[in-house]
Amino acid sequence: MKRLSRFVIWICSRFNKEQIEFIVKELMDILKNRNPSIKPKDEFQEKHPNYRKFFVDPAPPLTQKPIFKKKSR
Repeated sequence: MKRLSRFVIWICSRFNKEQIEFIVKELMDILKNRNPSIKPKDEFQEKHPNYRKFFVDPAPPLTQKPIFKKKSR
């Protein structure tokens, strides 16, 4: 949250009141899905980084039981 409050302070120092109101209006439109071309960041990938990241083993499955040689002592 500290980074977010620093970001808000940065916005307030860079823009005037009218520009900030426009920024807030645009952000509210994005959150209400009125602007489909812009999507908020998806947190699902952060919470589940390995979701659907799988691969197929190139070796075919075994068709017969492997034969092990017994060790002689």
